Amino acid sequence: MPRSPLVSPSWLANKLASPDVVVVNAWLPPVGQPDTQPEYGERHIPGAVFFDVNAISDPASDLPHMLPPAHIFSSMMRKLGIGDGQTIVVYDGVGLYSAARVWWMFRAMGVEDVHVLDGGLPGWEAAGHPVEDMAPAPRGDRHFSARLNHGLVADRAKVARMLEAGGQVLDARSRGRFAGTDPEPRAGLRGGHMPGALNLPFTELMSDGRLKDTDALTAAFDTAGVDRTKPVVTTCGSGVTAAILSLALTVAGQDKAPVYDGSWTEWGGREDTPVATGDS
Repeated sequence: MPRSPLVSPSWLANKLASPDVVVVNAWLPPVGQPDTQPEYGERHIPGAVFFDVNAISDPASDLPHMLPPAHIFSSMMRKLGIGDGQTIVVYDGVGLYSAARVWWMFRAMGVEDVHVLDGGLPGWEAAGHPVEDMAPAPRGDRHFSARLNHGLVADRAKVARMLEAGGQVLDARSRGRFAGTDPEPRAGLRGGHMPGALNLPFTELMSDGRLKDTDALTAAFDTAGVDRTKPVVTTCGSGVTAAILSLALTVAGQDKAPVYDGSWTEWGGREDTPVATGDS
């Protein structure tokens, strides 16, 4: 199986019939557009199962799409027909958005053989590969044993300790939101950023719905002041585009970049967390 977290459309096309490969269509509506409908019912990669990030989340949390407990994740994966020992390939309909989040969720639940389809559904279709609109044949329940990898998940306390110690917290939000000059898309959140955090908007790592090449990613991290030899926690608005930073860091050779799951929705929504404004 490939070592890179990314796989090409041609690689997946050659492996599509393998019973050990499962394709996952990640879905999350854009912030502020909750009524947007998934493309899955109209077209998806043949055999792909549908992974609704909002539905596969912690039902006890009042924060959006938080990582569920391991036993809940295991149960939901079994119902999708995903089991231990499979190679998982995740994609989404826009190129790269929610796929990175689902990639990180699987990794956080102890799955190592999980990858993201480079270019997503647009890249798949552009390469001339087929799509279908029918639900896949039932796979039946499989045994899935999730084990939370605490090293890939950061909570508010861990982020606060890192910042106090001068550690690296990398924010994927836009420069305006980071500086506090642009409004947050979610109501009730303060503007600005965590004092001491670095900023690298996820959009600067992408081109046409794909991650840029490794040299460009490395240059972007260097410009942002990231020391890739040291731990990095990624953050964003709600733990989705932070996963794009973690994916890009993995491509660039930093394989353990945990995501702050609550991200700015948690931090900026509290009154007891420090907030800075401006560029730094």
